Amino acid sequence: METVYEAAGGDDGLLRLAAAWHERVMADEVVSHAFSHGFHPQHTERLAAYWVEALGGPPAFTSSYGTESAVVWMHSGNGPHEEMDRLAIACFDQALTDVGLTDPVRSVLYEYFAWATNVSMARYHGSKDAVPQDLTVPRWSWDGLVSTSA
Repeated sequence: METVYEAAGGDDGLLRLAAAWHERVMADEVVSHAFSHGFHPQHTERLAAYWVEALGGPPAFTSSYGTESAVVWMHSGNGPHEEMDRLAIACFDQALTDVGLTDPVRSVLYEYFAWATNVSMARYHGSKDAVPQDLTVPRWSWDGLVSTSA
C-alpha cells in the first residue's frame, strides 16, 4: 500500500503544498502575525521536509534540519491562539485545493494538519521550558497517528 507521503506526490508534492500553504498564510492578516518576527529563508523547504518525515517518507527533517523538540519549542510559550490556528488550518485546506490534491489523500492530510496544529504544536503554550528534549517527529498514516513520543 502506498504511503500518505507517496500519495501526496513525495518530496516534490509536499514542497508544492508547503509553498502553497506558506503563500496563503503570508496573505492572511491574522496568521501572518506568526511570521512577523521573521522566518528561516528555507522555511518552505524545511516545512516540506518535516511533512515528508511525518507522512511516511524518509527522515528528511531530522537528518538535515533539526529535532522535533526544536520544532515544538519554536511553536511554544505563546499562549493559546485558537483563531490563528483555525485560520492556519483554513489556509492549509485552501492550499490542498491550490495543488490539486483530492480525496482520499486530501482528507488524510487535512486531518493530519488539524491534529498537528491543535494537539502536537499546542501542547506547551504556557512555556517553552516545558518542552521535553527527546521528542520524535510524530508519524501519520492513512489510519491517523501511528507514533509519537509525547
